[in-house]
Amino acid sequence: MRTASQTWTRDTIAPADWTVSLPEAAVRELLAVRDELRRAPLPTLLLDPKDFALEACRATIDVVRRVARNGPMFAVLDRLPMDVLTRDEAIALYWLLSSLLARPVAQKLNGQMFFDVLDTGAKLKPGSGIRPTVTNVDLRFHNDNSYNAAPPDYVCLLCLHPAMQGGISQVMSVATVHQALEQRHPELMARLYRPFWYDRHAEHHPGEPTTFAAPIFERGDDGTIQARLALSEIHAGYEFRGERLDNETAAALAAVQSVFDQPELHVELGFAPGQIQYVNNRATGHARTEFTDFPEPERKRHLVRLWLRDAGKRGYRG
Repeated sequence: MRTASQTWTRDTIAPADWTVSLPEAAVRELLAVRDELRRAPLPTLLLDPKDFALEACRATIDVVRRVARNGPMFAVLDRLPMDVLTRDEAIALYWLLSSLLARPVAQKLNGQMFFDVLDTGAKLKPGSGIRPTVTNVDLRFHNDNSYNAAPPDYVCLLCLHPAMQGGISQVMSVATVHQALEQRHPELMARLYRPFWYDRHAEHHPGEPTTFAAPIFERGDDGTIQARLALSEIHAGYEFRGERLDNETAAALAAVQSVFDQPELHVELGFAPGQIQYVNNRATGHARTEFTDFPEPERKRHLVRLWLRDAGKRGYRG
């Protein structure tokens, strides 16, 4: 595997930088877990890696961690042996592998741990609580849960079924976005470090604020740039509050979008059944193209998402 910089473009990165193969020894360990669970089933949420012999899997996830922290900031683990696994078994093994990277946490206020990413036919509307991930629309570059005080460290996606057409994952480096904005729009950088209003997607208790204030960029404790890229949620947040975007705010959002619109700054990833995508959430912007499903319901594009975060509590708010 090559070593990639955290500031990269389409021409300076290649699949060898982000692809981590699941070795045969790790596959054997996972199939042994499958066999044990067939003999003595347990709910997936109770599965703990320390209860199983997973030395090869640990070594593999250590590589994923290095790539997601020090390389291009995302990795594709290739792949679970779907031909010998049921859907539930694949999800259980995905849970165990991901738990080796960091701690799974709730993705909704109600404590939901798994999130099925598939088209439900729902339509987006500010304040509705409907997330773009349950539609087939094009998703702009974003960081998951930008509208919450405790975004996940990692976003994980297991592919059960790809789309008939479209649904291509896209990844962009936050460091590259920041660099491009500094070069092209230095006069707007200060605004990007001040708060914007984000629609909270109805993930709040009755009587609580419906929007969340945070800057698009901030510096982590180690000085690295962290982002809350969520332009749709920002526009919805201002609309939901009945506030007009002032000229500087509108210009700052347009500048970010102009960087998103530069295809040479991102890479595209196909998704095959059994592949797992791990992205360093606040260090990468991730997106998805619009897609068309197969006509058969059982062949609909279906990804299973986990959020991982070691800090704070395991609840949605951390």
